[in-house]
Amino acid sequence: MKTVLITGANRGIGLEFAHQYARLEWQVLACCRNPVAGEALNRLAAQFPDRISIHKLDVTDHVQIEQLAQGLSAQAIDLLINNAGVYPPDQGDQFGATDYAAWNYAFSVNTMAPLKMAEAFIQHIARSELKTLITITSKMGSIADNRGGGSYIYRSSKAAVNIVMKSLSIDLNARRITAVLLHPGWVRTDMGGPNGLITTEQSVTGMRRVIDNLKFEDSGKFYAFDGQVVPW
Repeated sequence: MKTVLITGANRGIGLEFAHQYARLEWQVLACCRNPVAGEALNRLAAQFPDRISIHKLDVTDHVQIEQLAQGLSAQAIDLLINNAGVYPPDQGDQFGATDYAAWNYAFSVNTMAPLKMAEAFIQHIARSELKTLITITSKMGSIADNRGGGSYIYRSSKAAVNIVMKSLSIDLNARRITAVLLHPGWVRTDMGGPNGLITTEQSVTGMRRVIDNLKFEDSGKFYAFDGQVVPW
């Protein structure tokens, strides 16, 4: 049985990843900040009690990350999905009204946490069969695609994680670990809002298809959920 670890698995895209992989008979390590409050995730785990285990994890707490990695030290992880992310409030992400505390927090979650997860779980991934590390990013982090301006906090945190993962793909080359960035599309979630163009099911189904077709030579690439390459 293959194993996937998902951060931010209590709602939205992370929850749908947990659902789809459990349905495919993967072992799912579902991580979230507050498992008690994750009602949807708990219902899903009850539906798949032999496949889903829930783990408390605040990705901004590096001690928690290290403790979880130690607790799972015997576990090989075929696929690690850095899904946890934040989108700052609009009123704090505009020129002249930047919320610098929110910017710091966004970098902690969106940029630093994915690298810390990779550092903590590298051995778990390296001894697995698939050896795959995915980070959910956004096309809003693409410099070439930025034609709308604004969104300084979110864009910069995603552009930063893009280059972090690109460097990581090079550094992990000797271990034959595939590290890829995925843009999920504009999804109807709490973060994406009600005007999103696609559902979580459509987004995750597409991203899973991309993951299924990855080759080691794809490490360091940036794909959209539909398989299209996203410009840097």
